[in-house]
Amino acid sequence: MEQRARERSGKVRPLRGWVSYKSISPNLRNAVLVAEDSAFFQHDGFDLEQIKEAAKRNWREKRFARGASTITQQLAKNLYLSTSRNPLRKVREFFIAQEMEQRLSKQRIFEIYLNVIEWGDGIYGINAASQNYFGKSPAELLPEEGAILAAMIPNPRRYTPERQMRYLERRKADLLSRLTQYQYLKKEEYEAARVRPIVFRQASRGQK
Repeated sequence: MEQRARERSGKVRPLRGWVSYKSISPNLRNAVLVAEDSAFFQHDGFDLEQIKEAAKRNWREKRFARGASTITQQLAKNLYLSTSRNPLRKVREFFIAQEMEQRLSKQRIFEIYLNVIEWGDGIYGINAASQNYFGKSPAELLPEEGAILAAMIPNPRRYTPERQMRYLERRKADLLSRLTQYQYLKKEEYEAARVRPIVFRQASRGQK
């Protein structure tokens, strides 16, 4: 809803360059899974354990410190709902996510998600993100590049290389470690990704 309104206002570039699931590097797909919804391929649209953990943390910190939206729920919000934290919106999000799970395959849900979410102000979809930040196609993304992009998802206009590179580096290290724990990366691949410097496209970071 917000994306469509901003596109109509002319403030963002329209979504272009849809990329199929198989044309997106597993390095990016796996990084997004461990960052956003590690149980995505096992649950039915909502993750009860994550909901419990989020509730405990929010109660402990006396604030809304953590959400528990699955990838399917995030997609429902991005396509059909506002970003409001109104409880009624969460209920609608739940039911839309359930319908998506019934009508679409997991792979298709994940493909749509990666093609519509925001990765910076006016940067929508993995093709635009990959080209903007690294000057390459989504199929070519390295593990550390996938981890950097996954780290941006929670707040893509704040967590950009220009504004929050220290945070992104810390989060990248954490995600690479988790990718190894989940056996998405072999130990030698992890070690190489851990020390390899991130090379950004000139236009995306002035100092690179």
